[in-house]
Amino acid sequence: MSSTSESILISILYLIGLISWPESRKKKKRGRPYVYHPTVILRCFVVRIWLRLDSNRALHDFLAMECYPYNRKIMKACGLTSLPDRRTFDRRLSTVSVDIKERIAVMAALFVKETFVDPYIVSVDSTLLKAKGYVWHKSSMIKRIVPRSGIDIDARWGFSHTKGWIFGYKLHITSSTGSLIVPLSADFTQADVQDNQIYSTITSSLPQGVCYMAADSGYDDHKLYDLSIHRRGFELVCPVSEIYNHTSSDRLQLINFYDSELGQAIYSWRGISVEPLIKHIKGVFKIDPLPVGGYQKAAGIVLLLVLLYQIIVYYNCKTRKEYPKAIKHMLGS
Repeated sequence: MSSTSESILISILYLIGLISWPESRKKKKRGRPYVYHPTVILRCFVVRIWLRLDSNRALHDFLAMECYPYNRKIMKACGLTSLPDRRTFDRRLSTVSVDIKERIAVMAALFVKETFVDPYIVSVDSTLLKAKGYVWHKSSMIKRIVPRSGIDIDARWGFSHTKGWIFGYKLHITSSTGSLIVPLSADFTQADVQDNQIYSTITSSLPQGVCYMAADSGYDDHKLYDLSIHRRGFELVCPVSEIYNHTSSDRLQLINFYDSELGQAIYSWRGISVEPLIKHIKGVFKIDPLPVGGYQKAAGIVLLLVLLYQIIVYYNCKTRKEYPKAIKHMLGS
């Protein structure tokens, strides 16, 4: 790892300690308290991603290397006074996704507060991600027969109009629009979960100031329009072209607004914001197919990548980089 990459990583690790859900909004965890604070564990997983380590075992081995010139500094930046067991990393990776989603929301609020992004128009979309290992055919799935090892039995089949049928999971993202496009919220589901089913959850933590949500036809649902305007305080804008003799007046208004000059201008942001953002994240971190198996672990890794993307872009904004989203070269190896 170069000295520049090392210094950036350490800065990123310290930034993670500054972004957490307010104490007043945290639910008290039942049972025995963690030996290692969630922030400490998240920092360790960021090290794994940054160094492109392919497993928690590799992460543990790296941190345990006494002769490596950088790992003592990195352990200190992570907040480690002792080395967790490899199985500790495995267990905690299966539980971090909720904490990460909250931190993604905190980062989104920070981008808005510091005026790096304007939340006036937000976009939402999803992407299918192939599961690690072999596919589990539906005929075997129905019979609950796992024909061979190496199949992620938590994954499901989902359909994409561009990729066809994919066995795996789905990443859902909302993003800002305008000059700087970053994730504002994210969620992770099995591939067979429809976009409209996750809409309520993914829009619940958006920063204040959103007026319009641009989405594709998968979100054309009467309940989502009502949820958006009455509970979220913004308008959902997506294709609504079907007109029948019994079409309600409310739906006709939606159609007229979507077809209007303003509606088309709002909707056009979707194709130049959230879609290329998802493609960029997948390309930078190479998560298709996924590097881990099992729903909980896959959710932890993928959502952490979204959070790390936010943090690196924020770091670039604070250090006044000309191209804040140019982050691929920053990752160590």
